[in-house]
Amino acid sequence: MDPATSTSAQALARWHAVVESRDPAGLPDLLAEDAVFRSPAVHTPQVGRETVVGYLTAAFTVLGPGLVYEREWLGDDSAVLQFRTQVGGLDVSGVDMITWDADGQIVDFTVMVRPAKALQVVIEHMGAELLRMLEAAGS
Repeated sequence: MDPATSTSAQALARWHAVVESRDPAGLPDLLAEDAVFRSPAVHTPQVGRETVVGYLTAAFTVLGPGLVYEREWLGDDSAVLQFRTQVGGLDVSGVDMITWDADGQIVDFTVMVRPAKALQVVIEHMGAELLRMLEAAGS
């Protein structure tokens, strides 16, 4: 295994450990300062570690304990993870596309969700969770 693939494999293992723990406190250490989050639930890329932590924390809550990664493809600096879960009683399928820098920190995290009906439910639940988080933070 070349060094780049090894870094990617280590970074992926760190991601899986945080997801399995269901504890978003581990997210900041995984993300580069200028990390970008792209989601079908928001129309523009969300930039910056703190912002990405917020969106991923909401996703942990919304996609919840039912989230299971079924397949993964690993590249030199990236991975594609196919997942399934349930949200609002609907089956949700999707992929997380993650890119790391040379230090193994996430620089880009893109989510895609299907089918359209499930995407709509995810958007509704993500919006409600982000609003709840803002209100809890006193913003």
